[in-house]
Amino acid sequence: MQISAPVGGSTKVDDGRKHPMFPVGHLLPFIFVTVLFFLWGMSNNLTDILVQQFKKSFELSQFSAQLVQTANFFGYFCMAIPAALLMRKWGYKAGMVTGLVIFGAGMVIFWPAAVTHQYSLFLIALFTVGSGASVLETAANPFIAQFGDPQTSEQRLNFSQAFNPPGTITGVLIGTYFIFSGVEPKAPQIAAMRLAGTYQTYLQGEIMRVVPTYLTFGVVVLLCALILSRTKFPVMKSEHEGEGENHGSFGELLRIPTIWIAVAANFCNVGAQISSWSSLIPYMKQYTVVTERTAAFYLLATLIAMAVGRFVSTPLMRFVRPSRMLGLYGVVNALLMLVAVNRPGLLGAWGIVASGFFISIMYPTIFALGLKGLGRNTKIGGSLLVMAIVGGAIFPPLSGLIARQTGSVALGYLVPMVGFLGVAAYGFYQSAQRSLLSGPAY
Repeated sequence: MQISAPVGGSTKVDDGRKHPMFPVGHLLPFIFVTVLFFLWGMSNNLTDILVQQFKKSFELSQFSAQLVQTANFFGYFCMAIPAALLMRKWGYKAGMVTGLVIFGAGMVIFWPAAVTHQYSLFLIALFTVGSGASVLETAANPFIAQFGDPQTSEQRLNFSQAFNPPGTITGVLIGTYFIFSGVEPKAPQIAAMRLAGTYQTYLQGEIMRVVPTYLTFGVVVLLCALILSRTKFPVMKSEHEGEGENHGSFGELLRIPTIWIAVAANFCNVGAQISSWSSLIPYMKQYTVVTERTAAFYLLATLIAMAVGRFVSTPLMRFVRPSRMLGLYGVVNALLMLVAVNRPGLLGAWGIVASGFFISIMYPTIFALGLKGLGRNTKIGGSLLVMAIVGGAIFPPLSGLIARQTGSVALGYLVPMVGFLGVAAYGFYQSAQRSLLSGPAY
């Protein structure tokens, strides 16, 4: 008989019985929260479209355009701890409602940003969207991980996260058809438009194309906040919402090295993932003759590969240790990034597309492994893992800086390659630790 410490804080005995993946008797709130994974997936990959759209509309360098990702993901860093403190007092539901409200408000700000033609205001709007998503993820990820049998927390979180890729696919499709106009004037045409005084009008029209998408999305998100606020959620023991209960502390987490190693791994994972995706369209524009819309379909293929990877890999976790799978997937992705660097063009692009399959399990597996055994410190630990998403704010500008200095978007893919190697190291480290402890196959 094997004993392990679940994320809820109590000791769980593995008695050989089959452990259910889904919470018994509470499927409605589980389904509703899983829908939220779809929503923020739509938002996250719309930013990959915005990088190219703003680069063209504001005539930016690759480095300046990547500030779209910096603004969005820096919001994750700033709001994760306040979100954890809010949930320690009011619970997961309050965190999710608050996150949705901030999330939706940021999308509404796109309207005045477009009207005033201010890139800085767009960055503020994206920071607000990222802040709301940070609160939302800080609540939703640990909620799903703890909402059921602790022995199946990784499988449960991977299942809910599996609905994130369909959201990202939907977001890219919306961006491709409603944000990209399909009008890409060549240098002689641009010169003629400048001479005729119509080029700035064209650029302003391109900027305004983001408004209907983000305004509609913002209204939908705010409506979800209203519905969620009126939905009854069960109170889990691990929430510790009573006034006199011990909520844990950062001081205690300082003495738990596993959470900090997981934070470093998630920093590498998200940074590698976002820099890989946000550079794909510029990569194809530099090394192939495809249009923006065609390049966006390659990004779409990457996200489809991710969705397939999530649905294929999650059942395999019953037979393959998730941490070991994480290590192997990290190595494969590092090699695929090397293909993108050394074979710029369609072959490199397809290497980036293939990486989506192996990215699939990384975030939820790192998250679930990082929360193992934290008990009353789960909310704070979850906030640290969400803060690590700031990797998505740092890696893309580094890739853009390399591209600007060398003139090669391909060389920028060395940055995600290093990130994936960090993920691989974490996966193999966790697998070795679990083997030494002779614990369950986490």
